[in-house]
Amino acid sequence: MVRNTPPLYTLSVHAGKPIVGVAGGVGSGKSFVARLFGELGCRVISSDELVRDAYRDGRVVATLKKWWGGDVLTPGGEVNKRVVAQRIFADPAERQRLERLLHPMVSDARERVMAAAAPDPAVPAFVWDTPLLFETGLNARCDAVVFVDAPQPLRLARVQASRGWDAGELARRENSQMPLDTKRNLSQYVVENTADADVVRGQVRAVLSRILERTVGKPDPV
Repeated sequence: MVRNTPPLYTLSVHAGKPIVGVAGGVGSGKSFVARLFGELGCRVISSDELVRDAYRDGRVVATLKKWWGGDVLTPGGEVNKRVVAQRIFADPAERQRLERLLHPMVSDARERVMAAAAPDPAVPAFVWDTPLLFETGLNARCDAVVFVDAPQPLRLARVQASRGWDAGELARRENSQMPLDTKRNLSQYVVENTADADVVRGQVRAVLSRILERTVGKPDPV
């Protein structure tokens, strides 16, 4: 839904196109909502995809092996992300060290993607699909943040089906992040991802229209 309070934009419109951040709880369907923005012509930039690309960088592979030994690599010499996850969730200092390595690379890649898409008149906005949008401070660069909402039982069912997590694992992951109520309150728009795709698609269309009207003063192109 579109919230009744007017959004407080940072006016960071990039080359005439607003930057829209997507936030929400684990299993809320943030990437699904981001893809719906993509259907409307937005250039979606997935931090998860950029991180995967960074893990393929030889410099990252060599650094992680130096830090944590050969066990952090698969038999094929690729980064074993399961082992990485175990290390960083067990030790906040290791998580911060990994973030200092990866975040600059991901940020540079994000800027390159936006620079390449900026001249395209068919792209009305950039959408950042970033799991830790608020925790990393990237919300400060967004012209609007969309919170994807879904009740905990539904989110749990989703992560059980897709990742094999139980309720304890979901809680552990979310306890390491900013509280969901805080994220929701800091967001300018809410999309309820509890119904069928067409209902969610209609919400996304309405949100994008409002964002474009308020950031660039253009009529709805979708």
